[in-house]
Amino acid sequence: MSPEFLLTAFIVCVSPGIGVVYTLSMTLGGGMRAGVLAALGCTLVTALHMVAAMAGLAAVLHTSAMLFQLVKFAGVAYLLWMAWATLQGSGGMRIDAAEPGTAGRIVWRGILLNLLNPKLPLFFVAFLPQFIPAGSPAGLLVELGLGFTAMTFVTFVGYVLLVASSRRAILSNPRVMAWLRRAFAASFAGLGARLALERA
Repeated sequence: MSPEFLLTAFIVCVSPGIGVVYTLSMTLGGGMRAGVLAALGCTLVTALHMVAAMAGLAAVLHTSAMLFQLVKFAGVAYLLWMAWATLQGSGGMRIDAAEPGTAGRIVWRGILLNLLNPKLPLFFVAFLPQFIPAGSPAGLLVELGLGFTAMTFVTFVGYVLLVASSRRAILSNPRVMAWLRRAFAASFAGLGARLALERA
């Protein structure tokens, strides 16, 4: 596993996306434990997408426009629901000092959010082969996939630690909380819009 791969994986993981927004919102709402659970859910689905890519699902999504569109718009609908729930401060998407839900529910929501993103398996097909020299054993693909999965978890937990350290000060300021709620809702809606415009 080359330093170039690890650096590229880190840049990809640290870039704000669905998983980062969800992890940050859970950390603000439920503290470090909820944030780590959210990071775990997002990481688990990253591993699932990696396996799907290796099994050829990404190729199916790439060649089947109908399947791509079905998965894509299910993801768009879920993201828009997350935006609405965050804006309304309802259920497990409340961004205040409240219990965000059971551990299983937090993890499952993180899995579902990223599972309905058809770009992830396509990403693995486009990303991983760049670091696999011709004639390499199949085990190298698994090694790189596991490395990327580990990088995802470590990066997301880094976000959790960063936000958790200032959580109390943020939660005590109603104006900041109102703007954060709007920002997270806008982020989910924006990610949904971007996914809706994605072409197969």
